[in-house]
Amino acid sequence: MPKREGNIDWDKARARLEALERATEARDTFTDEAALDARALALARPAEIPVLPGSQREMVRFRAAGQLYALESRFILEVMRAPELTLLPGSPPLLRGLTLLRGEVLPVVELAPLFGRPSEQGTGPVLVVGTARAELGLRTDEVMEVAVLTVTELLPAPSSLEEEAGALVSGVSPDGTLVLEGEALLADERLVFELSEEGVA
Repeated sequence: MPKREGNIDWDKARARLEALERATEARDTFTDEAALDARALALARPAEIPVLPGSQREMVRFRAAGQLYALESRFILEVMRAPELTLLPGSPPLLRGLTLLRGEVLPVVELAPLFGRPSEQGTGPVLVVGTARAELGLRTDEVMEVAVLTVTELLPAPSSLEEEAGALVSGVSPDGTLVLEGEALLADERLVFELSEEGVA
């Protein structure tokens, strides 16, 4: 027979309080475990490097003479898949030949000699480089892809690069791609050729 004082059933009230206490403990335990799980998941995630405004650039990656290069897509006007090159006897190693682009003569250059590497005799696509107009062509073995590159991930250019070629490289990607500086490439006097009937000067 439960004890009653007045109209209050104290045994029933005590049982209800105990049930509430157990429920509260269970809820607190669940909340703590859930919080710990969420914290563990957050700590397990790899750290996210913030992307700074203007730090991402669209690059065209290509291979030439066994080396990977990348150049911002804004400097590449088009890709000539199978251009006909006219070779010039006695021309410097940098000048691979001449080709016609919509009636205009375009010098096609080889990057390898700029970096102290021997040039290759193979043929491949030519990247037409310039800003307002086509200024030169870059001979490649293969145009690989257009990719977005984060500048903050670049490593410094290796000291092994010749001093005069260092200005042409803004950095090296983790996979060893040399990232070319478009403005420096177009301004390099070694890539400016005077074409005349007597030859190349």
